[in-house]
Amino acid sequence: MSPGPRVIRTDVSSSGGASTSAPPPDSGRLDRAYARSCAAVLKGAQMVLLLIAFICIKNSVWTDHIAYSYFEIITMCDFVMILVFYIVYLFRVYRMLTCINWPLTEFLHYLIGTILLLIASFVAAAKSYNSGGLVAGATFGFLATFLCILSIWLSYKVSCVTQSTDAAV
Repeated sequence: MSPGPRVIRTDVSSSGGASTSAPPPDSGRLDRAYARSCAAVLKGAQMVLLLIAFICIKNSVWTDHIAYSYFEIITMCDFVMILVFYIVYLFRVYRMLTCINWPLTEFLHYLIGTILLLIASFVAAAKSYNSGGLVAGATFGFLATFLCILSIWLSYKVSCVTQSTDAAV
């Protein structure tokens, strides 16, 4: 039994000459197009802001141990998860792990992580008592929250809108 029709591509056009089309897509392990995409740059900016917020809070004098420990945990968990998604898309791991709906997983991560980061930033801002490092950490937390909201919107467009239009067709 035949496995089905196969398409064989060659570098020679039908006119007999060499093809002048663009080179074939990068088939290596690294997705260079993703590294230059808007989503990758947004993830990089989020990671930088979260790391700066963590460092600002870590190197400040605390007045409330529980509030700032919560902020540190949330910023580092978000940082690690964003890094994981960045690596998954950069090294095309999503092609090997097809049992996971990656856009939906990323959307849910951003939704939950953004809510927790927003709460942590509010708590850190409320407990800062005009300490420069604590105020800076809370500010960078709010900036990272804003970028995470942008990622939620982009993830929603990719995961939910694309799936609903596919179902309609």
